[in-house]
Amino acid sequence: MSVTTSSAPSKDQIKRWRRYLADEIAEGQLYQELATRKTGEERQILLGLAEAEKRHQLHWRTLLGDHAEPMPRPSFYRTLLRWLAKIFGSVFVLALAQRAESDTPYVKETDATRRMAADEAIHEEVIRGLAARERERLSGNFRAAIFGANDGLVSNLALVLGIGATGVSQSIVLFSGIAGLLAGAMSMAAGEFVSVRSQDELLDAAKPTQVTLTAARHVDLNENELFLVYKARGMSDEDARHRALERIGVFNCDCNPTLSLDPAEEHVDEAESRDNARGAAISSFLFFSAGAIIPVLPYIFGLNGLPAIIWATVLVGLALLVTGGIVGVLSGASPFSRALRQLAIGWGAAAVTYILGLLFGTVLG
Repeated sequence: MSVTTSSAPSKDQIKRWRRYLADEIAEGQLYQELATRKTGEERQILLGLAEAEKRHQLHWRTLLGDHAEPMPRPSFYRTLLRWLAKIFGSVFVLALAQRAESDTPYVKETDATRRMAADEAIHEEVIRGLAARERERLSGNFRAAIFGANDGLVSNLALVLGIGATGVSQSIVLFSGIAGLLAGAMSMAAGEFVSVRSQDELLDAAKPTQVTLTAARHVDLNENELFLVYKARGMSDEDARHRALERIGVFNCDCNPTLSLDPAEEHVDEAESRDNARGAAISSFLFFSAGAIIPVLPYIFGLNGLPAIIWATVLVGLALLVTGGIVGVLSGASPFSRALRQLAIGWGAAAVTYILGLLFGTVLG
C-alpha cells in the first residue's frame, strides 16, 4: 500500500523524499556489489535484498513524480558503504550495512508505509545473519592480530609513561620500552602457541579411535566391552548394543551413527596443528610489536621529558581509536563508542602508571 498526499508536497517533503530515494538506490547498489563477490545461497540472499530496495525506490519515485529528476545524491554514509563494498566486500561492510538498516527513519516517517518499516527491520536481521557467517570465518590469526596490537599499545604506553614520569634519562626510557616490547611480544607468542596447540591436543584426545574396527573380530561374542565403548560415547543401551554387534559382524545396524567414528573421517595431523599454532604465535608477536613500538617512537626520534610523553600518548590514542573501531565493527556495535571505550581504557591504564611513576620519582628524588 502506498502513501498518497492530498496536496502538492512541500519543499521539505521533496527534500526528504529525494534523500530517501537516493539512499534506497545506494543500498540496492551496495547489495549488488556484495553479491558479485559471493556465490550460491549468499549471492541469492543479497540479490533478493537489492530487489526489495527497488520496491522502496518506486514508492519515493511515485510520491516525487517529476521531482525525482535529476537523480539525487545519496548520503555520505551510503556512498562510503558502496565504496567499501567495491574494495573489501567483507564482514566490515556487512556490519556497517547492518547498522545502516537499523537506523531507518521509516518508523517515524508518516510518508512511508508500515510495510517499508517492517522491511527495513527484516533487512537488518538478514544482514545480521550474513555478517555472523563472515565473523565465524575470521581466522584466529586475525583476532590475535587485533587484540595483540591493542595489548602492545596499552601495556607499553603504561610502561613508558610510568618509567618516564620518574624523571630518568631518555636512554633508560627507550631501553625500557624496547625491553617491554620484546618481553611482551615473546610472552604473547608463547602463550598463543601453547593455547592453540593445547586446544588441538585436547580435541584430538577426545576423538574416538579406530580400535573398535581392529579389535572387534577378536572379542568374545558374549563377553565383550564394545557395548561399553558406545555407551561411553553417549549412545543409548539399545543403540550401543546394536553398534557393538555390528562391529563384530553379526548384522548391519541402522542406529544413530553420529557417535560412531567414520573410518574415512579425517583427523588434524601433527603438522597441521603445528602450522596453526606457529601462525597464531607469529601473528601475535608481530602485531604486539607493531602496537608496542608506537609509544617508543618519540624516544627513538630523540624526544625526552614531557614532549615525549605527550607525543606517545597522542600516537597511542589514535591507534587505540582505530583498533577500538575495528572491534566495534566486528562485534556489530557502534565503532565510535567502542573506539572511545578503547581509548578510555588505554589512557586510564597509562594515567595510573604515570601517577605511580611521579610518586616513585618524588620518593627516590
